[in-house]
Formats: sequence, C-alpha cells, structure tokens
Amino acid sequence: MIHVIERPATPEQISEMLESLGSYIKLAVDVERGILAGGGELHADCEARLLEGRSEQTDIWGADWIPETQEVRFEALINIRSRQSNPSMTILDADLRRRVESVARSLLEE
Repeated sequence: MIHVIERPATPEQISEMLESLGSYIKLAVDVERGILAGGGELHADCEARLLEGRSEQTDIWGADWIPETQEVRFEALINIRSRQSNPSMTILDADLRRRVESVARSLLEE
C-alpha cells in the first residue's frame, strides 16, 4: 500500500507501507513540500502518487527507508536525471541527500 505522508507516520501506516517489500519502504520524497509517498514495489509508483497532487517532478527524489536501522538509502531509478546534474541512480549532491534524509526522518523516524 502506498501512503502520502504529510505528518509523522503512524505505526499502522509504516506497517502497511512495509507490506510489499517486508524489510524496507520505497520512497519518493518531495524536498520542496516536505512530504513523501511510501510503499509499493517501485519508486515510480510513489512518484506518481505525488505527481497526482501538487508536486513537481523536479522536486521528487527516490530513496528507501529501513525501519529496523532507521537508515535512509539514496538509490532509485527515478534519480537518473542528467538535466538536473544527477546521471546516477544515487543522489550525488550532498545537500540534496541531506534534504531527502531530513524529510524522511521527520515523517518516518520513531
């Protein structure tokens, strides 16, 4: 199940987002709006949920959240963006990684 999270996630939401993959949650994080979509099997599915709202594609970045270790990982196919100077699946810009991590932690960390 994919949830759009605008306030700290409830334990029930975390559990539902874990249903697809079990040990981690795929995320699409809107760094401008400070929200995320999480769950499902693909980062692109989460990205699509944000795009259905007011999010702009250039503001959305893919990551994973590992609840057990409270870790954020910054690799996703949706991050490959030559026009935004990110030709890699990994978010290369350190400041952007910090922004993605900040949003993820503020909404998902226990």
